[in-house]
Amino acid sequence: MPEGPSIVILKEAVSAFKGKKVTACSGNAKIDFSWVKGQTILDFKTWGKHFLICFKDRTIRIHLLLFGTYRVNEKRESVPRLHLQFGKKEINFYACSVQILDGDLDTYYDWSRDVLSDTWSPGKARASLKKHPDMLVCDALMDQPLLLVWEILLRMKCCFAFMYIRKVRWVSCPPNNYPH
Repeated sequence: MPEGPSIVILKEAVSAFKGKKVTACSGNAKIDFSWVKGQTILDFKTWGKHFLICFKDRTIRIHLLLFGTYRVNEKRESVPRLHLQFGKKEINFYACSVQILDGDLDTYYDWSRDVLSDTWSPGKARASLKKHPDMLVCDALMDQPLLLVWEILLRMKCCFAFMYIRKVRWVSCPPNNYPH
């Protein structure tokens, strides 16, 4: 399952396409691709498991789901969910969710909640947890809206390697004394 760090690797892999004009766009996703041709990619962003391809007034959101993959400058035999062509170079996404977001991304995303973001705010994460004082630590670690981009392995280690953590409530964890 592609996790947050894998999506950051994807962002790095396609960074050469930033500022490039899309010469063709197709795929079997149930969206209108007609507007993409001729558009210039302004940026690539990530938010949790979302990979965002940013254009002037719209963004394509890719979620690689459980088995999603991508290929840069190569194809698989199957039809991609999204194919972006840049002259002789290309990006292909397979087995993923593709959606169009209109307008400013800040209306869709709170960048300070993403652990992998430069603007991540530990204080904001703690404030979110304070709103749920009776929530168990293990439940909070598994709750994506509360703590975005925790790796599954880390969650499992936190939840089950230390059996007592399953019974600890956030309200009983002082800021500098989290169970570990």
